Amino acid sequence: MTRPLPRELTLLRKAQLTPNMLRVTLGGSAMAEFPADQASAYVKLIFAAQGGARPVMRTYTVRAQREAEIDIDFVIHQDGGPASRWALEAQPGDRIRVGGPGPKKMLDYSADWFLIAGDMTALPAISVNLEQLPRDARGYAVIEIIDQADIQPLAAPDNIDIHWVLNPHPGTRDNVLLDQVQQLPWFEGRPSVWCACEFSSMRRLREHLRARPELDRSNLYISSYWKLGVGEEAHKVLKRADS
Repeated sequence: MTRPLPRELTLLRKAQLTPNMLRVTLGGSAMAEFPADQASAYVKLIFAAQGGARPVMRTYTVRAQREAEIDIDFVIHQDGGPASRWALEAQPGDRIRVGGPGPKKMLDYSADWFLIAGDMTALPAISVNLEQLPRDARGYAVIEIIDQADIQPLAAPDNIDIHWVLNPHPGTRDNVLLDQVQQLPWFEGRPSVWCACEFSSMRRLREHLRARPELDRSNLYISSYWKLGVGEEAHKVLKRADS
């Protein structure tokens, strides 16, 4: 299958959602070729490099899609890389090349109950999963945030119990999500489990979840979205070795 060529989109507007989350809305005429219903799919943002070096790509989730525009949410770090710097500095009218979209990674909505865990980099995908759950769904969402002010309103079913856990230094304390998940009582029936976070935290969660006899691996999606101290290219190498 041929991958679609990157399209050039225009920055339409920005919004500071919380102290550490910035939303960028992209659109323009090239959105006419962008497939519909891509919330939670991933795209590749392509940033020009200095001095003739190869462009830099970073992977982000489509938080929402409307006619002719998409939202991308950026976690803003003090020592942020090229993507967060671009999000902070770019102004309406600026253009950026965008590859994709790639496939969505969603919960199995036919399951009896649901467990979601992730940090702020996964919050856009978590938000879409919660929005698309059946309204009678039950289970848990455990979300690691940098600051209490980073709590966002989420459109979750009433019986999804949301736990916000604080880690002011993302990528450190790789047991933050695990400690909360271990405290949750498991429901009867078949669960669907979705987890995405920093690499070391992901490995801790994966070890715990794979040891649970009630959870078949076919009902578990778990991935690292980043690793503390390395860029996306080095993180990809680590992910391949880990798999």
